Amino acid sequence: MEAVSSRVVTVPNVLSAVRLVLIPVFLWLLGTEQYGWALIVIVVSSVTDFVDGFVARRFNQVSRIGQVLDPAVDRLFIFSTLIGLAWQDFLPWWLVILIVLRDIGIVLLGPVLATHGYGPLPVHHLGKVATFSLLFALPTLVLGAAVPSIAAVSDPFGWALALWGAFLYWWAGAIYLRETIRLVRQDRVDGAAASDTLGN
Repeated sequence: MEAVSSRVVTVPNVLSAVRLVLIPVFLWLLGTEQYGWALIVIVVSSVTDFVDGFVARRFNQVSRIGQVLDPAVDRLFIFSTLIGLAWQDFLPWWLVILIVLRDIGIVLLGPVLATHGYGPLPVHHLGKVATFSLLFALPTLVLGAAVPSIAAVSDPFGWALALWGAFLYWWAGAIYLRETIRLVRQDRVDGAAASDTLGN
């Protein structure tokens, strides 16, 4: 089991902070139609996401703040990029809404779990695959704008990854919902058993 430290300044956390700073840079480049530079920024952001996870595990730099910061930056990066791409007509708004609604649902599960004494659920591997698909799909879609000559190939591939990622995102969300229901029921059963014991 990985040791979790309370350190703040670690290589993975610095990389997460860099990704956070690059979000407005990417949106500005996208808004000014500098698609080549926007592609470079989004690729750097995606690569650092994978690198910080590898470094955290390989060099025992898993930290409490990193466990919160990394997924938070991932979601903010995905949301802002989706909104930017939809704003520039690369993506339909319905896909953005679909992905955002899923995460709103996950956020709403937090208070329910906390009420029954549970912390956030661990990230399911389907959620990780969904995030990977979306992080790969978004630069692929920008690639078509940066290099129009390959858009006929990159756009369908990017769309396929985006739709697959959205599907897996909801599938993972259904798993989180099922696990939340299970934990809540278990807590109620345990509570009822404890009451019976005290009553006897």
